[in-house]
Amino acid sequence: MRNAFPTGTVFVFVHDAWHGSGQWAATQRALAALGAASVAVDLPGHGFDAPLPTGYLLPGQPGLLTERSQLAALTMDDCAEAVLSVLHQVRHHRTVVLVAHSAGGGPASLAAERAPELVDRIVYLSAFVPGGRPRFFDYLGSPENATALGQNLNLGDPGALGAVRINPLSPDPVYLRELRETHYHDTPPDRFDRWRSALSPDLPLAIPTAPITLTAARWGRIPRTFLRCSEDRALAPAAQDLMIAEADRGFPGHPFTVRTLPGGHSPFAARPGELAAALASSGPGPRQFGTS
Repeated sequence: MRNAFPTGTVFVFVHDAWHGSGQWAATQRALAALGAASVAVDLPGHGFDAPLPTGYLLPGQPGLLTERSQLAALTMDDCAEAVLSVLHQVRHHRTVVLVAHSAGGGPASLAAERAPELVDRIVYLSAFVPGGRPRFFDYLGSPENATALGQNLNLGDPGALGAVRINPLSPDPVYLRELRETHYHDTPPDRFDRWRSALSPDLPLAIPTAPITLTAARWGRIPRTFLRCSEDRALAPAAQDLMIAEADRGFPGHPFTVRTLPGGHSPFAARPGELAAALASSGPGPRQFGTS
């Protein structure tokens, strides 16, 4: 299928915790074949410019469990502003679709709340929706998410570190097995080492803990889609459904269009072509708001 989008459609991608803009590259190529432009955001503290704990790349990784993160002072406002900066850059496109994955749903939602006129549709890919509860941790700790994996990946005390820290370069095969089973269980095994080596170790603590307030007059007026990951082991399908249901109750004006994808938490790694096709069917629609 080619030219699936009207000229002028652009997707703005917001990545998950510990990832960066590069996670979207294969999906972006697939979307380009369908006629859609795209740009991927690096949230502060992520991507190739992310500051690392000083011992992270040294033998034995000294201080990894205790060294305070250089990202500790980052705020949710900082992260939302990074998304808004890109939205302003692409405002000349006729149709703008904002796509967020997992923890990226927080900054994306706050950006959309602050400038709904810049977004024609927002797509949540197994992503945090603060429509019912204001913090991502509120859903991660819910009974609906009890089956999720990954509890043993976090290092040290997040409050003391100022970050949720993981160790993608761990030499421990048990730790690496849980990392793969949580985030990449359906990604080809020979690609897992490449994916984990691209992760950064620190997620600014503000991203999962800072409360976000949405309003019906702003975020609530944007059409929205939720792409559920049916075998997600990082954010359980029941927790995804809880977020959808609570957001729809709180903001009934534009209830979610829901589509279920096969596989786990990272379809951009496991099946980017299928993810692009799902985004193609998410219905970007015409611009509904002004550009001022």
